[in-house]
Amino acid sequence: MAADAVIDRAAAAFAPALIAWQQRHGRHDLPWQNTRDPYAVWLSEIMLQQTQVATVMPYYRRFLERFPTVAALASATEDEVLALWSGLGYYSRGRNLHRAAGIIVAGHGGRFPGTLEALMALPGIGRSTAAAIFVFAFGGRAAILDGNVKRVLARLRGIEGYPGETAVAARLWRDAEALLPRENLVAYTQGLMDLGATVCTRRKPRCSGCPVSSLCVALATDRVSALPTPKPRKALPQRRTMMLVLQRAGEILLEKRPPAGIWGGLWCFPEEEADADPVAACLRRYGAKVTPGMMLPVVAHGFTHFRLDILPQTAMIKSWPQRAEEPGCLWISPEDALQAALPAPVRGIVERLIVLGKTA
Repeated sequence: MAADAVIDRAAAAFAPALIAWQQRHGRHDLPWQNTRDPYAVWLSEIMLQQTQVATVMPYYRRFLERFPTVAALASATEDEVLALWSGLGYYSRGRNLHRAAGIIVAGHGGRFPGTLEALMALPGIGRSTAAAIFVFAFGGRAAILDGNVKRVLARLRGIEGYPGETAVAARLWRDAEALLPRENLVAYTQGLMDLGATVCTRRKPRCSGCPVSSLCVALATDRVSALPTPKPRKALPQRRTMMLVLQRAGEILLEKRPPAGIWGGLWCFPEEEADADPVAACLRRYGAKVTPGMMLPVVAHGFTHFRLDILPQTAMIKSWPQRAEEPGCLWISPEDALQAALPAPVRGIVERLIVLGKTA
């Protein structure tokens, strides 16, 4: 009962202070604000998952221009969707976006479902994302808990423990729901996002400008820099791979990766073991004869669970059997390749080829 009373007192002061601050100092001119269009809201929420606003904004505008409606997105090919997503990272979001659009058109008559349960049933939409769509597009009442909000609540309530742990996440969800006001949910929800993004930041939080600093347990106990508890560190494994940059008559060879796994569905250079012989590899894979060229600079790329060093090995085709022209293989000019769905490191290699070609 005592704990509930503490939450009730915090809720009584927290929401009004946050709403008033958001209305005066929050963000009001982001391209996905000031709309109740569920498609526009959904698109922004998916893009903003694990990605900063400044990075998302140009992608969001290009995406809406190319696919202005959920029906337009559903009718596109996955390649077209991933090509526009290229460089934004976490490509499963783009694939799930495309799948969900198809479900909305085929299963809901092109209209977004308006309940939390139906939203969460769509690919790529979890509890927090569904809540954001429910609030912003449908005027519903639900609690969000994205990364920024976890940080705000962990500091506000003095919650220790890594937020990714089940028990800690459950506590954060309980507090997120207990702090919900009855009115002004749009301003409140946007205020939580704005507070975490602009004031209660991971590094160098601006506690002096925080509208709820008087309620913050972390500030009162001098634990702002310690909360939320960081994820336990462990050394990431290091991997190496060779990418075969095969060239023929001004074109390069790209292969479509399997739909599941790293860079699923994207176009990449053929991969081999880091110490592979490119001549033997091309003969084995394609029955092709090649002349090895220079090794381009190593490309270092980080994933969530490992780090990857890419060794781009160029080679010129001497003979290429017709049988090697199979689905999933594409000969394309480097300039045209930049319009395809490429992972960021592959895009960087292609761009370097273009520069080398112009300076050769």
